Amino acid sequence: MTKFAEVKQRLRGSIAPIITPFHEDESIDFDSFKKLIHWHIESGSHGISVTGTTGEPSSLTIDERLKVMEVAKVTINGRVPFVPGTGSTNHQETLYLTKKAAEMGADAALIIVPYYNKPSQHALYKHFKLVAESVPDLPLIVYNIPGRTGTNMHVETLAKLSKDCPNIIGVKESNKDFEHVNRVLLNCGRDFLLYSGIELLCYPMLAIGGAGHISATANIVPDKVAAIYDAWKAGDVEQSQNLHYELMQLNDVLFKDTNPAPLKAALGQMGKIKPVLRLPMDLPTQSLQDEIAEVLKHYVDLPGGVVQK
Repeated sequence: MTKFAEVKQRLRGSIAPIITPFHEDESIDFDSFKKLIHWHIESGSHGISVTGTTGEPSSLTIDERLKVMEVAKVTINGRVPFVPGTGSTNHQETLYLTKKAAEMGADAALIIVPYYNKPSQHALYKHFKLVAESVPDLPLIVYNIPGRTGTNMHVETLAKLSKDCPNIIGVKESNKDFEHVNRVLLNCGRDFLLYSGIELLCYPMLAIGGAGHISATANIVPDKVAAIYDAWKAGDVEQSQNLHYELMQLNDVLFKDTNPAPLKAALGQMGKIKPVLRLPMDLPTQSLQDEIAEVLKHYVDLPGGVVQK
């Protein structure tokens, strides 16, 4: 058994990427944050991730990111795997946050391909290799989301990293190129952990050998998103497919504006949080909020007096 074989078995299913809730004054609402984590675990989420794209990390200071990670780790209390996002455009920040994740006992770290600066494949390899070498005992999951970073990590680059860095054990692919994600497993090995970060590919990626999904929609219906994986694992392909299609309308409306704006609107309507984002992010238009509320009625019980802003 390889060093990371055991963690590879645990890091499967729906790893929910939790939003970072704010108070009206835009300070972090840790009480709501803790309640969300408890709700996710009780609803069947197989793992918890924070400070990834859905957690608005670019709107948080480094100290705030650390505090969110620390509160999440304590709140989870070992009930499910904890996978914080520790990536940044800045190499030193990424090193710092990833080392802190290792120190606090995270089960793995999710590291995004640097955004805005558009590094070459050679530079990407060097960046990730140095991060991996700085935390040799911490499993790492590369986060490839070209639609938001402006850079796509090539399969060849990922394969080289998986070969040269034993602790790079998987990738979250928010990549609509399904040929690309097939070639990830072909070139990195069938035991490489492949997670879907595209909602409509959560079920299809399981069919090709994926390990699960890190889906923003889990913020709204964590039970159903987790059940896609549970049904597949149990061999109930029809139920997994049914859930895939059942969630399609919700997935569509939640991505009519930039994530996590629609999520926060929806969670506000559900009474889970105050629907607040920090600029330059903001809530969707009122017309889209109304559409979200109409769609939500088919999935959750909304409290009286829908909260909007």
